[in-house]
Amino acid sequence: MFLQRLVEYAERPGFDSPPDSYAETPIRYLIELDADGRLLKPSLTDTADASQRELRRGLRYLAPAVRRTSAVKALLLVDNATYVLGRAKDDTSGSDERARACRQAFYELVADCAQSTGDPGVRAVASFLEGQGSAQIVLEDDFDGTANISFSVAGQLPFERREVQRYWADRNETQENVMQCLVCGQIRPAQARLQRAIKGIPGGQPSGTAIISANESAFESYGLEASLIAPICGACAERSHLALNRLLRDEAHHLIVGKSAFVFWTREATEFSFLEMIAQPQPDDVRQLLLSVYGRRAGPVEANRFYAAALGANGGRVQVRTWLDTPLEEAQRNLARWFVRQRIVGRWGEEPRPLGIRSLAAATVRELGDVPAQTVQSLLLAAVGGRPLPSGLAYQVVQRTRAEQTVQPHHAAMLKLALCSQQPDQEEPMTQLDLSNTHPAYLCGRLLAELEQAQFAASPNVRASIVDRYYGTACTAPATVFGTLIQNAQPHLAKLQRDRPGAYAGIQRTLEEILAALGGFPRTLSLNDQSLFALGYYHQRAHNRAQAIAYKEAQS
Repeated sequence: MFLQRLVEYAERPGFDSPPDSYAETPIRYLIELDADGRLLKPSLTDTADASQRELRRGLRYLAPAVRRTSAVKALLLVDNATYVLGRAKDDTSGSDERARACRQAFYELVADCAQSTGDPGVRAVASFLEGQGSAQIVLEDDFDGTANISFSVAGQLPFERREVQRYWADRNETQENVMQCLVCGQIRPAQARLQRAIKGIPGGQPSGTAIISANESAFESYGLEASLIAPICGACAERSHLALNRLLRDEAHHLIVGKSAFVFWTREATEFSFLEMIAQPQPDDVRQLLLSVYGRRAGPVEANRFYAAALGANGGRVQVRTWLDTPLEEAQRNLARWFVRQRIVGRWGEEPRPLGIRSLAAATVRELGDVPAQTVQSLLLAAVGGRPLPSGLAYQVVQRTRAEQTVQPHHAAMLKLALCSQQPDQEEPMTQLDLSNTHPAYLCGRLLAELEQAQFAASPNVRASIVDRYYGTACTAPATVFGTLIQNAQPHLAKLQRDRPGAYAGIQRTLEEILAALGGFPRTLSLNDQSLFALGYYHQRAHNRAQAIAYKEAQS
């Protein structure tokens, strides 16, 4: 299904697919010939531009390209110095012999193309290679033997000729392994090894990774080897790989988080961008999306579908970790619900701001680069697939709050998202301080925040607060620590009563309200309870800060 949708994407009007077995390739050097194949100048024309990153390896052209192994296999009219000039890469044993074999293979391929197509430009190149023209070429000191070399004949590039393109496509169309293609369903020759590679996936080889491949007998079945374990015809392989590579290059269709790559697209073009909403959501865009859930659409969605895939790589192989195919309208509805569930008041009591998938994932780890693929995959499925988050994510966030001895906005948003995805009825009351919430864990979190408030109000320059010392114990076993915390708070309250009676009255009133509703301290807290504890602490802190700001503004 994944490959079928990619093929459909490549068949869209305006996709502008390259010729079969052609790919965008950097060509650094051009050998300039006249119409008869004579060398116009002894030096190579260098197309590279060191000042531009994309041109350091030369100008990019749609040129013949297939995947090849260490065996001798020439590319048509475009190849490196070993094939075009017979220049050995190094001085190791057998390198000269291999270089001669490579050049001979390159010449024979060009000669066959010239004979088959009758193209005058290809005949000129064949004439040049047949003679001693290569010996006349003078190489500069900074010559790069690994870069691609091609030919310019009377100012034109022979590999761009239509006849040459058809020849190369026919040559690479095998008549072996005729079987049913898993993508199009037609009985056609299947590729024993896919000729294109997927590039841009973290963890993959720089030369690219394969979607279908088997290199060990354990992965083979029914006598099928390599890419034949999941047979796909040349046309479907070409289109699916072109589509996926283009999605991975297009900033509007892919997202890299940690060691995972995500691609998003729709069956029909739409102005609504899931990537922008998930990666860097803006409040106005999210507000418009939320309105669409209640009747106003955020974009055209009728009869359209949304596709998403989570990809990873292991050496030379692509891992399709998640595949999602859902109606676009449902995906938008799920995304709107995702933003509602993560809504959390700001640290200073400001309006909630939507968080992207990176910020939420960062709440589970110390460094964003350490985010496991499963975490981002779960967030993606929750965002557009409407699935609940696994409890393991909440556990990771709770562990981070205990390690950091605090609760940051992305911690609180992630915990609320996890709780609400499993208990949807808790969505709105958990956005900010909820005075009606009498859950013991939530009240314990509020109590810790208020005791910290008393400490800071009495001793503004304190170095280590009670939260720095006791947060981990308070959020797991409240009964073992809160008695001590309340007792230790008495000197702070006495000092406030003497020096700041107004602040004392407010804090004392809040403490009494919390303790009256609490009744007793739980001995231990479950994972969900620890999440509620963190939210209670965060809500109370944000409420206290907002009140302090409002008081200062009223006094000014």
